[in-house]
Amino acid sequence: MNHKWNYLPITPEQTEISQTLAKELGIHPILGRLLVQRGIKKASDAKRFFRPQLPDLHNPYLMNDMDVAVERLNKAMGRKERILIYGDYDVDGTTAVALVYKFIQQFYSNIDYYIPDRYEEGYGISQKGVDYAAETGVSLIIVLDCGIKAVEEITYAKEKGIDFIICDHHVPDDVLPPAVAILNPKRLDNTYPYTHLSGCGVGFKFMQAFAISNGIEFHHLIPLLDLVAVSIASDIVPIMGENRILAFHGLKQLNSNPSVGMKAIIDVCGLSEREITISDIVFKIGPRINASGRIQNGKEAVDLLTEKDFSVALEKAGQINQYNETRKDLDKNMTEEANQIVSHLEGLANRRSIVLYNEEWHKGVIGIVASRLTEIYYRPAVVLTRTNDMATGSARSVSGFDVYKAVEYCRDLLENFGGHTYAAGLSMKVENVEAFTKRFEEFVAQHILPEQTSAVIDIDAEIDFKDITSRFFNDLKKFNPFGPDNPKPVFCTHHVYDYGTSKVVGRDQEHIKLELVDNKSNNVMNGIAFGQSSHVRYIKTKRSFDICYTIEENTHKRGEVQLLIEDIKPIE
Repeated sequence: MNHKWNYLPITPEQTEISQTLAKELGIHPILGRLLVQRGIKKASDAKRFFRPQLPDLHNPYLMNDMDVAVERLNKAMGRKERILIYGDYDVDGTTAVALVYKFIQQFYSNIDYYIPDRYEEGYGISQKGVDYAAETGVSLIIVLDCGIKAVEEITYAKEKGIDFIICDHHVPDDVLPPAVAILNPKRLDNTYPYTHLSGCGVGFKFMQAFAISNGIEFHHLIPLLDLVAVSIASDIVPIMGENRILAFHGLKQLNSNPSVGMKAIIDVCGLSEREITISDIVFKIGPRINASGRIQNGKEAVDLLTEKDFSVALEKAGQINQYNETRKDLDKNMTEEANQIVSHLEGLANRRSIVLYNEEWHKGVIGIVASRLTEIYYRPAVVLTRTNDMATGSARSVSGFDVYKAVEYCRDLLENFGGHTYAAGLSMKVENVEAFTKRFEEFVAQHILPEQTSAVIDIDAEIDFKDITSRFFNDLKKFNPFGPDNPKPVFCTHHVYDYGTSKVVGRDQEHIKLELVDNKSNNVMNGIAFGQSSHVRYIKTKRSFDICYTIEENTHKRGEVQLLIEDIKPIE
C-alpha cells in the first residue's frame, strides 16, 4: 500500500500558543503542539483535558425536554405504571437499555426491557414492539438510541394510550414524533452545550437528571459509566468535551470495578490481566456485544449486561462469544464475495462510491462489510440485502465525508433512513436500487475531496528518537483516551537505520521486528511493523529510510516503549 503522508499544518500563531502552553505546563513543545491541534489554547483547559473531572459534566437540565421527561418518569413511578425500556440492537442501544433499566430497577420493580428483532422487526420502534407493550399493560416507553423518526409508530402507540420518552442522538427530520419528551442534542432547537453524546450517553444524562430530582447522590451513577464508555468507543463518537469525561471515568470503572456482565465479557475476551483501552473495546468487547443482535437477538446482550450472578454471566458471555465466531465467518465470506463483485465493476477507477446489492447476504453483517469496503477502496460504501420485499442496508463513510447527507440526498427513493456522519441505515423498494446507486454516486462525486479517496496518513509532528524519553511518553499517555477528534498522535522520524538486528517475524513471516537508530542520538528504538515485510531487504542494506509511527507501551515488557510503525518510506 502506497500511503501519502499528510503533515498536519500549524500556523505561526498556533506555534506561539503551543510554546507558551508547553512552558506553562512543563511539557515538551511537541506535546504543546498536539494540544493546540485539539483546539486547546489555555493551560487551564489543558489541565481539564489531562484530568477530566466528573463535576465538569454539564447540567442535564440544559437539554430540551429534560424537565418534562423526568416529571413523566416520576409520575409513572408514583402511579405504579408499567414502564418498558426499548432500544436498538447494536452496542449503543443495548448498553443504553441496560444502563437505564439497571438504574431505575434499584428504585422501582414494575419495569421491563425490549429489543426489537433485527430480522422480524428491523431497526427502531416496530408495531410489534408497541403491540407487546399494549398487551403487557405498559403505559410509558423510554426508547434509547432510536425513535427520532418514528412518527407513525409513536402515533400508533399514542392511540393505544402509551406515552413515549425518546432518548436519541441521530439526526432528526423536520417533523418530530408526538412523544411526551424528546431528549436529543441534535434537535434543530437544541439548547444543550454538547451535541456528540452517544445514545447511551443521552440515557445517562436522563438518569443523572432523574437522580437530581429525587435527591439521589451522583456516586450512585458511577457504576454505570463502564456501559457509557463501551457505547462511546463502539459508536465512534468524538472523544472530546463531555464524552472525554464520560469515557475517561468509564474506562476507570471498566478497569477497577466492572459490572458482573461486563466482567464476564472481559474474561472471554482474554483482557482480565491487562489495562483495557478504547481499542480493546472497539476490537474485542464491542464486537461481542454486537454479535448478539447480528446473529441472534440483541436482548441476549442486555440479559448479560444486567446479570447479577457471575457464573450465569460467564455462561451467557460464552454464548455471545460463539455468536461472534459465527459473525467472523460470515464477515470473511461476504467480504470476499463483495470484493469479487467490486473487482468486476465497470469504470471502478472513475467511481467515487460503491453500492452493492445481493439478496442472499446476511442482514446482520452488511454494516461490517460496508466498513471493510471503505477501508479497502477508500470510498463511501453502501451494502444492501433483501428483507421481505425491501432492499435494506448500511452505509459507511471515509474520514471527513458525511455519508448521512449523501443518503438524505436520495430520500425520495427511500422508504426509511437514519444515522449520522459516518454510518447510516436505509431501506428502499428493490426496483429503486439502480436509481439509488446512480443518485448516491452523483452526490459523492460532487462533494468528496480528492484526499478523502486515497490512503493518507496524517502526521502530527516530526520528532527525533532523542525526544522519546520516559517523561515524554508519560505526558503523552495523559492524552488518553484516544478516539475521534483526539486520535492517537502519529509521529515521523527521518533518516533512520537498522541497528543490525531487525528481522521478519510472524507465522507467514509477514511482519518486521525492528531495532532502529537515527543519526541524532544513540537511542536504540524497538519497533514492530505489521504486514510490511516487503521492506526488509531494503532495511538490511543499511541505507536510511523514513518512518511514521505511534508510540506504545510494550505489553510484554512493562514500562518499555516501542514504536508501532504505520509506514516505511525508503530514501531513494
